[in-house]
Amino acid sequence: MKVTRRAMSGVAAIAMVAVSAAALTACSTSSSGDNGSSDSSKTLTIWLDQQRAPAVKPIADQFQKDTGITVKLVVKDFANVDQDFISQVPTGKGPDMIVSPHDKLGSYVQNGVVAPIQLGDKAKDFAKVAVQAVTYDGNVYGLPYSIENVALLRNTALVPDASSTFDEVISKGQAAVAATPDTVKYPFLLGLDPKQGDPYHLYPLQTSYGSSVFAQNADGSYDASKLTLGDEAGQKFAAAVKQWGAEGILNANITGDIALDAFNKGESAYYLTGPWNVPAIKKAGVKYAIDPLPSAGGEEAKPFLGVNAFFISSKSKNKVAATKFLVDYLGTDKAQQALFDVGGRPPALISAYDAVTAKDPDVKSFGDIGLTGVPMPAIPQMAAVWADWGGAELQLIKGDGDPTTVWDTAASNVQAKIK
Repeated sequence: MKVTRRAMSGVAAIAMVAVSAAALTACSTSSSGDNGSSDSSKTLTIWLDQQRAPAVKPIADQFQKDTGITVKLVVKDFANVDQDFISQVPTGKGPDMIVSPHDKLGSYVQNGVVAPIQLGDKAKDFAKVAVQAVTYDGNVYGLPYSIENVALLRNTALVPDASSTFDEVISKGQAAVAATPDTVKYPFLLGLDPKQGDPYHLYPLQTSYGSSVFAQNADGSYDASKLTLGDEAGQKFAAAVKQWGAEGILNANITGDIALDAFNKGESAYYLTGPWNVPAIKKAGVKYAIDPLPSAGGEEAKPFLGVNAFFISSKSKNKVAATKFLVDYLGTDKAQQALFDVGGRPPALISAYDAVTAKDPDVKSFGDIGLTGVPMPAIPQMAAVWADWGGAELQLIKGDGDPTTVWDTAASNVQAKIK
């Protein structure tokens, strides 16, 4: 994981999923091709990345032992794997299954390359927000296995106690700078892309003003017809962003790499980041705590939640076997623990999550915050949002323009692109 995260026809009913191994082996899979699919009735193919392959292999071996069906693991470069999946599935040469961040789901559904999956009673065993993330137009499409989000890391040697508001965080951060100006240089750190800003990391501060991007339905899904970015709450957040830029709280020149290096050197009391940077912070010997996200605008600060999941190809000719592999084998404590061991992200399966967090307070801290977050919108319209959204934030951080005008212009540009 990089320093900046953003830079993740129906199937047979559950009764069919429980069919015998003999019945499963009678099903055929997708046709053979250069991407690892097979025409054997006893083979499934899954695309995954190098990190997750070692965790999935023993599960696949057990599945083969139990059912006689081989799960062929094909390691792919995940930089562009979603586009490869979208282009290959219609040809019949794609995989039966793929590992993917949930925010790709909208494009997958729009292009008709994934099939719904029947979780049945198993759905209640996963974190509610994780199931919401892999749900689109009322259908569940993925078997979730991990969640990830940002939190506030605090250097306990500089600030011993947590704060509930962003104003308190900044006040204590400024006090730390004043107390040891030769060492502590920044009251607060958040890495930004100098060309695109970083709406992902700033989102919990934005939600604390009651501002969102799209309206959410009662089931947690997003309504692409209702862009909420430019409402009054968003304008208030925009004014705050410009103020934080003027005060040096946010700095367009502080990239993700610079922020991490500075926090590791003890140059700031606070760092808003994700679990992917914790190993480096530990290695640097920083004494830290992981705090709930502070509210800047008076409402609850809700981060974007990213969910990693397994999806089934709409062109797989062995959806029953693929569903069984995902639900009954990868949806288990053993599998989700193994995936946690290689990835470090809190499991989406509640029982596995409880087992992991009982042993690792860092995972619990991040995970508990994530469970109160909101899934990153998986709707295709999100592709039209990031550039103008981040550009507006970056412009305000640099002190350019009237906040309301800048924000309204960005929202209008996004609305025009969506239409």
